[in-house]
Parts: sequence; C-alpha cells; structure tokens
Amino acid sequence: MQGVIQLLKEGADGKIVLVNDGGTTFLAPILSKLAGVVCITGALGSHLAIVTREFEIPALMGTKIENPENLDRKHVMIKPGKNLEGILLVTE
Repeated sequence: MQGVIQLLKEGADGKIVLVNDGGTTFLAPILSKLAGVVCITGALGSHLAIVTREFEIPALMGTKIENPENLDRKHVMIKPGKNLEGILLVTE
C-alpha cells in the first residue's frame, strides 16, 4: 500500500492519514474511504487497530516519528513486516 500523506482539510478518498491520537470517533465518518492509517499513539489491541483490521485498511499503531509535520504531502508506503509490525517508507 502506498499513497501521499497530507494534512487533511477536506476529502479523504484514498489518503493515508497520520493521526496523533487514534480515536475512531473522529475517523469514523471517513474511515471506509482511507487507504491507510498511521497513528503516533495506540497499540495493536486499540479500538482503532481493531476497526482498521475489520475494514482491511493498512495501519501502523504507536509509530515513532520525530517530525510528523515533515511528512505533509509526502508519498509514503505502509509495508507489512514480521510479527504484526510494519514500516512507514517515504517513497519520494
């Protein structure tokens, strides 16, 4: 899975979103439109992780990113890893 990360002002179709706190309350209206979710907090057992698995949306939980604002509008790929881990790759 790959796409462009951007700070969303509107429209979520096919986007990979980067969120600080993975509350499904604010993502629920757009979740089915997303191509992927990268969450800075949370774990594999969190509600967002469970819901994204149900929707078959690639997600990374508890992702450590030093300067997340530097990823705005960058092309990225969510690459599955071993043992339910994954990698966020900047492809551009």
